[in-house]
Amino acid sequence: MPETYELALQELEQLVSTIESGAMPLEALLSSYQRGAQLLGFCRARLDAVDQQVRLLDGTPLEVGEDDEDA
Repeated sequence: MPETYELALQELEQLVSTIESGAMPLEALLSSYQRGAQLLGFCRARLDAVDQQVRLLDGTPLEVGEDDEDA
């Protein structure tokens, strides 16, 4: 996985652009899709962690099950 959210997002954007071009063989498309899913999970996890830190700093409690509504 990339070291930072920004690097993951950059790689994800490049993958999406390549996939949307339609010039990939099927096996490469599947591999790129799987990598994209991993990057998306990484980005979501980083965003959730930052959201929890901000809520902690603001004193806003994180309710159980609240993250499930955003998915």
